Amino acid sequence: MTSKNSIRAAVVGVGHLGREHARILSKLSGVELVAVVDVDKARAEAVASATGSRPLSDLSDLNGDIDAVSVVVPTVLHEKVSVPLLERGIGVLVEKPLAPSVAEAERILAAASCSGATLAVGHTERYNPAVEAVRSLVLNPRFIEGHRLGTFTDRSLDIDVVLDLMIHDLDLTLSFVKAEVTAIEAVGVPVLTDRVDIANVRLRFSSGCIANLTASRISRERVRKVRFFQENSYVSVDFTEQDAESWKLVGAKGQEPSIQGGKLPVVRAEPLERELVDFVSAVRERRCPMVSGEDGVRAVALAHRVTEAMKVGPQVRQEIGTKWK
Repeated sequence: MTSKNSIRAAVVGVGHLGREHARILSKLSGVELVAVVDVDKARAEAVASATGSRPLSDLSDLNGDIDAVSVVVPTVLHEKVSVPLLERGIGVLVEKPLAPSVAEAERILAAASCSGATLAVGHTERYNPAVEAVRSLVLNPRFIEGHRLGTFTDRSLDIDVVLDLMIHDLDLTLSFVKAEVTAIEAVGVPVLTDRVDIANVRLRFSSGCIANLTASRISRERVRKVRFFQENSYVSVDFTEQDAESWKLVGAKGQEPSIQGGKLPVVRAEPLERELVDFVSAVRERRCPMVSGEDGVRAVALAHRVTEAMKVGPQVRQEIGTKWK
């Protein structure tokens, strides 16, 4: 590293989301954004000019003392870009999903494990302040209902809606429910592309919890919400508005119970900035980030179990819930 407190960073892929990574990294204290890399030379030059970094059009040109790299290329290129960086001992943040397949995700993780480099995965909702506000309140959820709906765009069409959008809620659910998935029932429909554009899954966990998640990239409105139901308690999160609510049944034995609660205090902040601050800190301190490579692999594995469940009849869905353990 350049100095004890300075991190030299780069961004590979500066399209719609990558340029946001570059914007934030260029402004973080203790970080020097050295370069941005993109096959579109004009785009790289434009982002580099805006962030005071060097434009590159080929990953092989990213030489020198680099400590941390955000990889924001199409999902199918995640392994190709990430593994050489990790093998060099460079910390890498890979945008979600970690990879399009479990095998690729595991190879990325293996590269990080062999070199000891930091590997973080961009499941940004974990850094949403509203999620932080409810984390300590969701103790033993029995039912989780999530809706992640978006309007159609021409981005991320190399993957289906499960890997594109639903994976946020799959990862979030796994972070709240510390139990094995024992059964999966799912349906997915390709509507505007040749891949699944709208999907619903019902996950049953060994704890008895059931999660019902819906994701769509063809909706007329944008919705990002999740609700948790547990004994005598209800908790909800609106990711977009960064709002959180908690309601519970209160009353001493023999007394008439009452419902108490309301909105929770949430200090609003940009989740992506919080994610990048955590990543840079993890690289500097040589610690595990909040969303680790192992978390990324688990999310990809569950996403593929969901897509497999879409292809089979009800009689074998119970088996899918257990054979991937």
